[in-house]
Amino acid sequence: MLVSSWSTSAAQVENRYFDIIHNNKVIGSLKAEKTIDDNKTLYQSTTNITATIIWETQINYNYKVLFEGGLLQTSDVDIFVNDKPRAQTYTRKQDSLFIISRDNKRPQIYKEPINYATIQLYFEEPTAITSCYSEQDGSINKLVALGNHSYKKVNAKGRENLYFYKDGRLIKASIDGGIIQFELVATAKM
Repeated sequence: MLVSSWSTSAAQVENRYFDIIHNNKVIGSLKAEKTIDDNKTLYQSTTNITATIIWETQINYNYKVLFEGGLLQTSDVDIFVNDKPRAQTYTRKQDSLFIISRDNKRPQIYKEPINYATIQLYFEEPTAITSCYSEQDGSINKLVALGNHSYKKVNAKGRENLYFYKDGRLIKASIDGGIIQFELVATAKM
């Protein structure tokens, strides 16, 4: 769990909203929030999906990711399927190392600085970024600029997601979630 002190009166907050679309039907929503307070930036997102794969399934993703001075400090990802825990990944910066715990298994160590994570794709066009940290699986993903403000993210399993930006803001993404493929489409909610 992230622990941090925030002086909310000085904090700048930005929210982004997306519909999740599968087979031309809205099956869920994603709300992402970015809070900046001094040199700390807290990113949070909540995704709720109801899809019929074999039977109706509810999937909920909750992310909390804290950067300080442009470097990842902590990341918490909890995924629930039909209200039951499905996956948990926690990342903690400890001195110059990152301790990555997945589903209560033996922690992994990552030694390189992490200055860009997947959640930032909702807010910031990755114009000069070639890799990003996947908070969900604790791995480094490759980012490839495709031109015309579009990017391809390739995860550790080789799955490709496409991200499309206008004026530096994410407007659409095509996501390969393994068992289900879907699109994120920015909405005008405020």
